[in-house]
Amino acid sequence: MPPVPLLDVARLDGPDAIVAREPFRFMVAPGQLDDAHRQALVADFPRYGSAGFFPYEPADCGPALRRLIDEITAPAFAEALGRKLGIDRLGDHPAIVTLSDSVNRRHGTLHTDSRSKVATALVYFNEDWPHGSAGCLRFLASGDDIEAMVSPEILPLYGTLAAFARADNSWHGHLPFEGERRVLQVAWLTSEDELRRKQKRGTFSRWFKKFMGGLDRRFGAGRDVNARHD
Repeated sequence: MPPVPLLDVARLDGPDAIVAREPFRFMVAPGQLDDAHRQALVADFPRYGSAGFFPYEPADCGPALRRLIDEITAPAFAEALGRKLGIDRLGDHPAIVTLSDSVNRRHGTLHTDSRSKVATALVYFNEDWPHGSAGCLRFLASGDDIEAMVSPEILPLYGTLAAFARADNSWHGHLPFEGERRVLQVAWLTSEDELRRKQKRGTFSRWFKKFMGGLDRRFGAGRDVNARHD
């Protein structure tokens, strides 16, 4: 008998889910992961020892998390998410996975994501969040005001999913925070060429973050709350 899926697309229709079309297409859906899997998934999450996103390597992750990544990158889940975001045949696009177990204050600057992305989904894994608004994702109406929220800020708590269709105005970011913030990111890309390019860049990025993380932390320590990057 096959194992019970970790992801159930029916949960995308949960009563607490938010689906929006303006100012860009996004959704927020807490409770996407069952509490029965919490201990295994949290234990399986990698500890990188440096801040920022790292490319997915199966050897970094335990078996439950690897299974979750297989499910979230499968065409069936992409198609269900695409219907929520108004994207036809999202499952036809190549997906790339990155993970982050911590951030420093440089991270979270306002941005829209690159044009190589069709859509992005984030699943969070922190078991609690005693840090107030710091580090909580915000979907925004503009690229110069972190307070211009178009929905409530998103605490990075276990099982919460945030997803959006990339657009020229898909602004998002979070207030500066330094510390543990566990998140799995899946981006569906415009082409296989973009996938290969990002995979190649990710190999270098992994090395750079491991060895230059201290400088990254120091230079970002005083960043403005409305700082942005393209």
